[in-house]
This record gives sequence, C-alpha cells and structure tokens, in this order.
Amino acid sequence: MRLTSHQIATIESTAKAVLGEDAKVWLYGSRLNDQSAGGDIDLLVEAQRKGSLMDRARFKYLVESSLQLPVDVLMVQAGQAPSPFEAIARSKAVALTTARGQAA
Repeated sequence: MRLTSHQIATIESTAKAVLGEDAKVWLYGSRLNDQSAGGDIDLLVEAQRKGSLMDRARFKYLVESSLQLPVDVLMVQAGQAPSPFEAIARSKAVALTTARGQAA
C-alpha cells in the first residue's frame, strides 16, 4: 500500500468530520500496488447516512488540499445494495483501519 500513516489518519479524520463518526474508508485501485508509482487515491467511503453531492465534494476537496494528491471518491450508504461498480471496488479494497499497521 502506498499511503503513509499520516495520509491514512488525514483521510479517516476527514471522513468522520464530513460524514460522522461511523464513517469507514477503504482504499482500492493502483495505490494498493507497492510496485506502481504515482496515481490518484481511490477511496470508498461508507456511512450510515447518505452522503450528498456536497458532502462528497467537501470530502474530496479537504483530502486533496491536505495531501496535495488527486483523490477519487465513491460514497455509499451502509446497508444499501451496492451498484456493480461498488461491488467490484469493495471486492478489491482494503479498509484503512486495517491498513494503518501496513502503512509506511
């Protein structure tokens, strides 16, 4: 995984600030591959309440501003049936809480 502990903490705290304390974040995509270079940060963010487009935009802006890296955000509501894309993303994702111990 190509995220530092600081980056993970920033992402998690921002998700909680925007969507509530129950927000959970998963990383998927190219940042999971330690042999790759560059790339954006692909995040799946889940919370009990449905995040609005403004919530998504605020989260994306705050994380990109803090990390100075491009971020793609997929927001989902807990307990809702996933779209086909959400199912694929989740099947390949790693929870950031799990990844914190693996980060550089």
